[in-house]
Amino acid sequence: MTGLLRALALCWLVLLGLAAPAIAADGPLLHPMFQDRAVLQRDRPIPVYGKASPGAAVTVSLGSATASAKAGGDGRWQVTLPALPAGGPYVLEARGDTGADQKVTDILVGDVFLCTGQSNMQLAVRAAGNAQFEMRAATDSTIRQLTIDTAASPTPLDSFATPVSWIAASPDTVGSFSASCFYFARELRKSVHVPIGLVVSAWGGSRVRDWVSEPNLKKLGLYNDDLAMLDLYRADPQAAARRWDAAWEAWWHAHGKGEPWKPDYPDSGWPTAPTGLGAWALWTGSSPDGFVGQMWLRTTVTLTAEQAAQPAILDLGAVNEEDESWVNGEGVGGTSWSKQARHQIPAGVLHAGTNVIVTNIFCSWRNCGMSGAPETRAIRLKDGSAVPLSNPWRYQPVGGGLIAPQLPWGPTHGVSQTYNGMIVPIGGYGFKAAIWYQGESDIYFSRHYQATLAAMMADWRGTFGGALPFLIVQIPDYGPRPTEPVASIWSEVREAQRRAALADAHAAYVVTVDIGDPTNLHPTNKQEVGRRLAIAAQHVVYGNASPAAGAIPGRARLASGRVTIPFTAVTRNLAAYSGAPNAFELCSATQDSCRYAAAHITGNSVSIPTDGKPVTRVRYCWGDSPTCTLADGSGLPVTPFELAVTTAH
Repeated sequence: MTGLLRALALCWLVLLGLAAPAIAADGPLLHPMFQDRAVLQRDRPIPVYGKASPGAAVTVSLGSATASAKAGGDGRWQVTLPALPAGGPYVLEARGDTGADQKVTDILVGDVFLCTGQSNMQLAVRAAGNAQFEMRAATDSTIRQLTIDTAASPTPLDSFATPVSWIAASPDTVGSFSASCFYFARELRKSVHVPIGLVVSAWGGSRVRDWVSEPNLKKLGLYNDDLAMLDLYRADPQAAARRWDAAWEAWWHAHGKGEPWKPDYPDSGWPTAPTGLGAWALWTGSSPDGFVGQMWLRTTVTLTAEQAAQPAILDLGAVNEEDESWVNGEGVGGTSWSKQARHQIPAGVLHAGTNVIVTNIFCSWRNCGMSGAPETRAIRLKDGSAVPLSNPWRYQPVGGGLIAPQLPWGPTHGVSQTYNGMIVPIGGYGFKAAIWYQGESDIYFSRHYQATLAAMMADWRGTFGGALPFLIVQIPDYGPRPTEPVASIWSEVREAQRRAALADAHAAYVVTVDIGDPTNLHPTNKQEVGRRLAIAAQHVVYGNASPAAGAIPGRARLASGRVTIPFTAVTRNLAAYSGAPNAFELCSATQDSCRYAAAHITGNSVSIPTDGKPVTRVRYCWGDSPTCTLADGSGLPVTPFELAVTTAH
């Protein structure tokens, strides 16, 4: 790594929080969560916190309540005010004994919800269905939102990367609100007549592991190698990159074939990419949602002896989403979501004559590959010159559903980066519940999803206190509608979500598989998502007896040639739209053994006659975009599920 790059890397780490300076004595006393128009959590003690000069005394007042604290050596202070019922507006004031004073006004007390996840949580009202009508109708100013900008950090941040503010809903402002959370709040206000605060901390493309703290990920034991590399990255980014190269290659040796990064690898049979590159799905005339997964790309560049002797950088331009790259068979590291994917080339790797450049790019959604003008892709030399990567690129998709490990310090795909940058900075703010709308970026990693989601819920309860309820939104239907039993990584994540909610007494699962769009990863019917979230909240957050969702499947039992599944939490009765319930499958151990089976409703159970073949599992509504007809009297759909079949004795 050149001295310049090392300095930039160290500056980046400092900016991300390795050195968090104390707020000056004349700076804001209150943490940025406490702004004009904030909503504070009702009916429980209210934590208020901020920074002052080390050792300074700070007095906080809200209405008639006051409390005092002394700032520690790092300038941090915190007080706890007595619980208040819903109401307001109030003035919140913090006064320091050094003369500092800060007032924030129009403070309401009500219920506050943490709205988190990835792009479907970020989707704004203005991008959702019927937007213009909904925005004109948004006149309830007691619904308020604070949005936290996306930020990844290798270390926990004291405060937000960019300024935040509370915004009251109005026709002029609500367009920027999270649609799912706003429609949830609007629906909830019909029965819970208190102000509603929404804190939106979401990042499109993020994995669940990125929202969990390092200590809790270590306890989980699933990502220890990644955590060790992240720890090394903080101390020595160059050494961490070398270790990552070795880990990536070891993974490929265990799962792939050959060594496509080696200069002598036979690539003559690979197709040639168009000169301008760009989204690889467009190379064959398909839509931007064509092939997703991993792609190998190889090219060559010719250097003189003088050029090859210089320190150099491999510049690939913009890469979507994550690359691992090699020069002449030597790993030069990876980048994630990079607008300028640059890799330091170690001394001695380049040589006079032909040099082989190889990259493997992972992409999970659309517009995959290398984009930008051709001149953005080059070997950049220390003398300031650049040798363009203008020779043809050959490419080869990685088949078999192989998905490589992902960069531990990469934003959204890494470990604990989003937790450090977007959860820790919130501090100990009071919340009524959390809403989690995520999972699309974990479809390739579903085997760890349930355990990691459970670890995240436990982690955040430690951060925000108490048995924080979670409302888990099912990932939508997206992709082909099945016409026969199929394997589905989307279904595997839905099942992991269902099981995580079922195992947690303070969680509810919100089914959305029936209200999405198989051609749109971001379905626009967020009004119904919000309505179903409010139904779930009535049960798990407010303790109402009504079910949180539709009917819940119990244990599947085989007896007398029939598999019977009893259902609980049934509203009035089970029902199937347009006839008998469809989409039930009987399976044994393998995917090939699964076959559709006729099902019948008997009271609050579903009965499926067997066909004489072995049965160890039963699945319902399995597939990327299944058609599900089973519901109950509430009109809410029964969730897709997979159950082990036990034999009754």
